[in-house]
Amino acid sequence: MSVELGGHRGAKTVAPTTSTRRGSAVGWIAIVAGLIAVGIVGASIVGGSEWNQRESLDPESAAPTGTRALARILADQGVDVRIVRSHEQAAAALRETAATLVLPDAPALSDEAISALTAPATDVVLIDPRSRTLRLIADGANAVGVADDALVQPQCSVPEAQRAGAIRPRTVFVGTDAAQCYPAAGGYALLVRETIRPDAPGTQRVSAVDGAALFTNEHLAQDGNAALALGLMGRNATLVWYVPSVGDTNLDPVNPSLGELTPPWVSPVIVLALAAAVAAALWRGIRFGPLVGERLPVTVRGEETTRGRAHLYARSGDTAHAASLLRHGARVRIARLLGLSGSSSATEVADALARASVSSREDARNILDGAPPTSRRDLDELYDRLRRLEAAARAALHPERNAP
Repeated sequence: MSVELGGHRGAKTVAPTTSTRRGSAVGWIAIVAGLIAVGIVGASIVGGSEWNQRESLDPESAAPTGTRALARILADQGVDVRIVRSHEQAAAALRETAATLVLPDAPALSDEAISALTAPATDVVLIDPRSRTLRLIADGANAVGVADDALVQPQCSVPEAQRAGAIRPRTVFVGTDAAQCYPAAGGYALLVRETIRPDAPGTQRVSAVDGAALFTNEHLAQDGNAALALGLMGRNATLVWYVPSVGDTNLDPVNPSLGELTPPWVSPVIVLALAAAVAAALWRGIRFGPLVGERLPVTVRGEETTRGRAHLYARSGDTAHAASLLRHGARVRIARLLGLSGSSSATEVADALARASVSSREDARNILDGAPPTSRRDLDELYDRLRRLEAAARAALHPERNAP
């Protein structure tokens, strides 16, 4: 008859029930679904970060605040649209041929750099006019307010505005020595000023208009916005669209912040790692669960367990392991007889036996820590030697224990 011995958690091996398997499957499905959800959120964050990296009025951005639609319409009309992200490249392109420069706000450039950038352009279209660019390029024009959301007729002699018709302006400006179109809220939505170029033949035309309210992807198809944009930007065969950035600057360098140095994918990866750690913790916690006490099928005495293990060692032929266990037990018992710690080494025990005149140091060391036996006969001989050494130590150190 075979007897099944229990371990730490019980003696019986219980097959998982249907409810247990169902609960495990539901747990795994929940974990996988959670990881997929976190991945989708992370991907959306990365996509949103990449989208936000493109500033508004970017001609390569399909976001609502981008201007890709306008750039493609200009290209379809035969205009050579050159998108540049360096002010030096933009200046070089403008020097090659008569071209229109589309200039958003460029806070990373100095006044000198902006003046040098716009000087070779035949036309300059300010699509995000700020106080500095208006002062440098539009002869001191200023923004004076925000118009109501109402259609406004051009009411000026600028051909491009007359062909475009009515628009719904937002920011309005005033300026001197300039044609002013679309009056609203005490200002004008479009300023057009022509000046004689001092360092080149001909004139330069500067237009100022709130492109963020008229020329972006979400507003371009409304009213006369598209016609006005094509009229202002399509006057020359070449259009140089400068897209400023923080890295393109001629100002003194400043130390970037941690957010600027961190790639956009770092935050989603951190969120995904935290979610995976929480899922792993929940999984491990559910897997172990509470301890369950179980009845042993039989009660087995310790002596029978020891003998059973001995038979297993004998059947496996692992004499080296069996000899190591025998030597360890004998060394611990002899060390305690000698008044030593149970963790004393074989050398320390052999020295103590030699001092007590129980055995020579070499013989004791050979018995307690010699070469492992290679056969069952050698193992039996080692067991006899260990037993005799232990008996001699007990007789020499505690003779009263051997008295009849």
